[in-house]
Amino acid sequence: MRVRPDPVAPGQVSVWDFPRPAIAEPCDRRIRIEHRGVVVADTTRAVRTLETSHPPSYYLPPDDIAMDLLRPAPGRSLCEWKGQARYWDVVVDGIVLPRVGWSYADPTPAFRSLRDHIAFYAGPFDRCTVDGVPVTPQPGGFYGGWITPDLAGPFKGPPGTMGW
Repeated sequence: MRVRPDPVAPGQVSVWDFPRPAIAEPCDRRIRIEHRGVVVADTTRAVRTLETSHPPSYYLPPDDIAMDLLRPAPGRSLCEWKGQARYWDVVVDGIVLPRVGWSYADPTPAFRSLRDHIAFYAGPFDRCTVDGVPVTPQPGGFYGGWITPDLAGPFKGPPGTMGW
């Protein structure tokens, strides 16, 4: 199936220009996650992953995460690029957000920079921002990309896009 990328407006980048296979690169944009008035994470030292048809996922260093809010969650998954992921729950004011974070304890060589960094799905949180701009979660229930106004799609994730 051939997918036609959306028009790219001035100041935007098309996710269809992102590489395949995926890459990881340092990112100095300010990434912030808040829930129920609590700052879960705040960093300018993220590593972002880029892959064709996906908005970036941001992996945050543990020093910039309120790690006392996280607990290991059951289950694992395998990424063809990054290796085996483990999952994290976030608990704020006694409310559990199950499996909202994931990390790679032993990523593949091309993704060593992700070691022990944690990425988060944006959807369950009250507010996730990139440089102060609220993000839209990547559609669908599996991928964890963060959509910002500087990105053009379409984005992989909704029904019918698994074969992209």
